Amino acid sequence: MAKRVIVVASGETERRSLPHLLRHLQEFGVTVVEVRIPPSHKTLDAQMADRLIKAAWFEHLSRPPDKIVLVIDLDGAEPEASLEPFRKRLLDRTDKISADILCTYAQEHLEAWYFADTENLREYLGRAPGKIDTSRPDEIQNPKLHLSHLLGERGYTARISEEIALNLDADRIAARSPSFKKFVAAIMNGSMNNRDDR
Repeated sequence: MAKRVIVVASGETERRSLPHLLRHLQEFGVTVVEVRIPPSHKTLDAQMADRLIKAAWFEHLSRPPDKIVLVIDLDGAEPEASLEPFRKRLLDRTDKISADILCTYAQEHLEAWYFADTENLREYLGRAPGKIDTSRPDEIQNPKLHLSHLLGERGYTARISEEIALNLDADRIAARSPSFKKFVAAIMNGSMNNRDDR
């Protein structure tokens, strides 16, 4: 039986794109049931994450997930300090939720992961991704803005993000982005007892 996972993320871009970046996990027996996000452009803080996790859990009680994975955008901040408020609030939540709950992150934003698959991103854009080091995507400053400039008049939207994600190779991304690799590892085989999600 497939392992069922719910991902909690910050916004519409993640809701649309992450299922495509994670579709390859089905061949390993992992199904992403849904990507849950805050309502009406609200911020994903520890309190909001707690509410989203509770809601997702109780809505899926007839067939509960095995794991809930929270992914936050660090905006270049230090991972441990940024994750700690979420861990404090969420990792004790075992009273009514029996699924593992893990916290992980994108070092900047989800868009940095796109630059890790330079070949497919170039094909989608119809041009080179500019003068950035795509071999170290987690270090790209403001990747969303950079991607928006590359798209020009088309602009960058959640729908465009989904189109890009549809064309990317998750294995290439994982090979260049440590944060994406850790995110995928958390979904596949991490547990609350495994603190190697930093």
